[in-house]
Amino acid sequence: MNIELRHLRYFIAVAEELHFGHAAQRLNISQPPLSQQIQTLEQQVGARLFARTNRSVQLTVAGQAFLVDARQILHSVTLAADKASRLHRGDEGELRIGFTSSAPFISVVSDALFTFRQRHPSVHIQMQEINTRQQLEPLNEGRLDLGVMRNTALPATLQHQLILREPLFAVVHRAHRLAGKASISVTDLASEPFVFFDPSVGTALYSDTLALLARYQIVPDIAQEVGEAMTILGLVATGLGVSILPDSFRRVRLQDLCWIPLLEEDAWSEVWLVWSARREMRAVMQRMKSLLLQADA
Repeated sequence: MNIELRHLRYFIAVAEELHFGHAAQRLNISQPPLSQQIQTLEQQVGARLFARTNRSVQLTVAGQAFLVDARQILHSVTLAADKASRLHRGDEGELRIGFTSSAPFISVVSDALFTFRQRHPSVHIQMQEINTRQQLEPLNEGRLDLGVMRNTALPATLQHQLILREPLFAVVHRAHRLAGKASISVTDLASEPFVFFDPSVGTALYSDTLALLARYQIVPDIAQEVGEAMTILGLVATGLGVSILPDSFRRVRLQDLCWIPLLEEDAWSEVWLVWSARREMRAVMQRMKSLLLQADA
């Protein structure tokens, strides 16, 4: 059996018009080929679909049943083609994004996510909070499509582009001796107890900040090690120490915190968009990538 979609379209036209001449005109073909194609279809099906006389054309019982199924088949094909087209254009599908804890506080990232959701409501976005180094394996294995992370050493299998470079700030309690200063040097923090990330967590901010301090011959006295930046802010707000965090966290409003710019020109951290070089950059990924990188354009 070799029934083609055009056979179904021809059959439906005749079934709805109940007139071969009108159906041929509707299909923009001549009547003889249409009659021949209907005969071919009936041979393929193994049943008469139309009862023909010189004066009328009527559907047989088999033809009535076939009409219901033919319409459903063409409708399903239309839906399948539309879905494939939407997936190809990036208007439908799923997007899995890994992000560090600071990402929601970065306006470029939050704005891109909001805009994408407004433009493409049929795309399911699955966000997974995961530290920079812990994103590398799922990106390589295809369990994540995109990663928003801090600058770190990447394997050759991953590519990246800069989303933004943001300054690092000293964070102190509002009653601290340095609070209220217009800016300070990292050397002003040399004797202070630090509240900072646990090195086992895998955040790139840990190595970024230690590298900054090391460049100015500072070995920090880390009094508290925690897993989350929000916990760091909470402990600094209680006066248990100072810290250094990126500008994006300033969107967290705690009245007991004071954020002080650092004078050092190399006191910054980069935020990257990362993806697998071995996997297809699907349209839905490309659309999100364009939104995230527009500030860098």
